[in-house]
Amino acid sequence: MMNAEQLFEIGKLYCDRGDYLLAMPSLKQAAELSLTEKNHAHYLKCIQSILRIHAEREEFEEITKIKESLHDLVIREGTELTSKTYYVLGLCSSMKGQPENAVEYLKKALTMALEKDNKEDMCYAILGLAICFKQLKKYDEALKEIYNLNIFLQVLDIPELKASSSNTNALILLDLKKYEQALDILWIAYEELKNTKQLTLAIGVLGNIGIVLFEMGQKDASKVYLNLAYKSLDPANNKRAINQISKYLVQLDNESRGTADLVFDFENHSVLEKNVGKIDFKNQFILLDLLKLFIGNQGHIFSKEYLVEHVWKQNYDPEVHDNKIYVTIKRLRKLIEPDYDKPKYIFRAKNGYYLNKSTKIQMIENRAEGAL
Repeated sequence: MMNAEQLFEIGKLYCDRGDYLLAMPSLKQAAELSLTEKNHAHYLKCIQSILRIHAEREEFEEITKIKESLHDLVIREGTELTSKTYYVLGLCSSMKGQPENAVEYLKKALTMALEKDNKEDMCYAILGLAICFKQLKKYDEALKEIYNLNIFLQVLDIPELKASSSNTNALILLDLKKYEQALDILWIAYEELKNTKQLTLAIGVLGNIGIVLFEMGQKDASKVYLNLAYKSLDPANNKRAINQISKYLVQLDNESRGTADLVFDFENHSVLEKNVGKIDFKNQFILLDLLKLFIGNQGHIFSKEYLVEHVWKQNYDPEVHDNKIYVTIKRLRKLIEPDYDKPKYIFRAKNGYYLNKSTKIQMIENRAEGAL
């Protein structure tokens, strides 16, 4: 049977990767063992990771329960919470949208760290204050805390903290519309993370690069980085980050729809034609498969033989299939063409059918706010 320290290390490995559902059982078991053994310092260490998971998953009721249990522990056992615990409680309040409460926790964390001359804990408390001052739009104070933090980090080799400091600094500059500086600093943060196992933080930095590029008007580049971050995150594990990135991707999708002729949402079996509107392809699998083939090979002419073999999965027989193809193409045109008598999308060539190469097509990612 593994001891509390071993269980904690397993949970931490999962946390660093962003696999919070896998991390939670090990961390909870480690916390229970530590409490049974009255190893309160290790118990608090486990609780800090558990709190961060609940914050990332926006499970604020669970955080409230843990805060109450910590209060009971202090009264029952006379245990003193650590500076790092107050830091994490501060971050949780910040993520809940309560920066004023968070500042109180973080000032307590800093005071305790100063009393014990624990420089690492000082750094975390200062980072938390910078995050909260940014949230409160007190940018001068936020930048002052970043400056203080960077002085410590000149002598402390903590890559995760350096990257977090750079990431927070960039977000402050983003609010101040200093986009070029913000982008430069985010790339520094990304480079710093190459020496760590902090996959979730690295993904967050990539997402922030996408946000800065969006604000700079570089929409195509922005979409690349935002989609990369979005696809690297598990919605169940990273609800907070997913919600933030989704807001920008939805805006990009909406802008693209304004210029696209056809917007395809195959997961929901629907198409948006800019004049016709939304077209539902549910339970029309042959039409949808035919459309997928055309848009995946825009401008390519498909013979009747090829269509029968790859869409109907049958051997081509002119007597059976020629009329079937004609009727199916007709049905598809009636669905997506604004003017059936003057088709602009699906054309017939001498030896087959094809999708007009000049058609502006957009494929969309399915998101909570972004699906058709």
